[in-house]
Amino acid sequence: MHMTRRSFGLGLSGFGLSACSGGAPRIVTSQSPNGLPADLRPVPKASYDAWVAAFRGRAAAQGISQNTLAAAFRGTGYLPGVVTRDRNQTEFKRSLEDYLAIAASDERIQKGRAAFARHRGTLNALEDRYGVDAYIICAIWGLESFYGERRGQVPVISATSTLAFDGRRGRFFEQQLVAALRILQNGDIPASRMTGSWAGAMGHTQFIPTSYLQFAVDYTGDGRRDIWSEDPSDALASAAAYLQRNGWTRGRSWGSESASGSLQPQPGGPRFATTSNFRVIKRYNNSDAYAIGVGHLSDRIRGGGPLRQSFPPDANGLTKADRVTLQQRLTARGFDTQGADGVIGRNTEAAIRAYQQSRGLPVTGTPSQTLLQSLR
Repeated sequence: MHMTRRSFGLGLSGFGLSACSGGAPRIVTSQSPNGLPADLRPVPKASYDAWVAAFRGRAAAQGISQNTLAAAFRGTGYLPGVVTRDRNQTEFKRSLEDYLAIAASDERIQKGRAAFARHRGTLNALEDRYGVDAYIICAIWGLESFYGERRGQVPVISATSTLAFDGRRGRFFEQQLVAALRILQNGDIPASRMTGSWAGAMGHTQFIPTSYLQFAVDYTGDGRRDIWSEDPSDALASAAAYLQRNGWTRGRSWGSESASGSLQPQPGGPRFATTSNFRVIKRYNNSDAYAIGVGHLSDRIRGGGPLRQSFPPDANGLTKADRVTLQQRLTARGFDTQGADGVIGRNTEAAIRAYQQSRGLPVTGTPSQTLLQSLR
């Protein structure tokens, strides 16, 4: 099985995910000094302004006050980068092997174990209250925002209004915009702090606004469901509540690797025996890869080992070990791949092209056994 960005969900630089939206994408981009790249800052657009003016009437008819609308749209605007990202979701295709190489990377596992240790009391209390495995909650946190390190800095009102105006999924994003306004009107968060991914997913656990309204929890008891706070307690509780209310069975695992399991997402790769709780994880993000990623990462945070079964060589005849070696050799030659994880992305392709050009070879950016041997 191959996945587009819509189901794969993970940006190669930060590998953050958006959740509770049936696989809505989140792409983590390089950041400018003030926190956002230029194309994610508002630009003048008269047709967008006209759309917002008309939308205000529709929002008011749904109970959104003029004070809320005024505060919400103060300083917001059309974000061209949001539209670009929305239209380019299918640019990359990734295998399950690539997905897991980053979703359950050594760094994500180590950070997950440290995060679990820091928040063990809260996570175990949430398991007691909601019945959801504490390690599953932690793994969702790790995939959604890298344990809170990458919660997103895009103003949600600007992002959702831009996508509603753009119209490709206009009805869906207008629903998200109205839901975001209700959150502001309820007093859970001021407009200035309501930030998230370019597609409007918010906080530690990347809830879209409609999911927030339905499932978010005030675990700390301060009167606000603050999934944006440095304290992740409300966000972790909200993820647990989401899974519980979608049918999580207490005491049941997500599944496991199995020599004869019924699910084999990548031909020739590992098989998995899954349970009803695997399907509940897919309610958070409707992707087999995502649910396997959450389950496997939770097992690794708990202390389990890597998958026992191997993946077959890729379409270029390279195993993961070959790809890692290729990246290491390119970097050693001065063609930096920005890491050696075995995932061939933009940085590795650029390094390959630069190497090929330096050697007078056809410039393809494509890895191969021949290329690997030439780097000995």
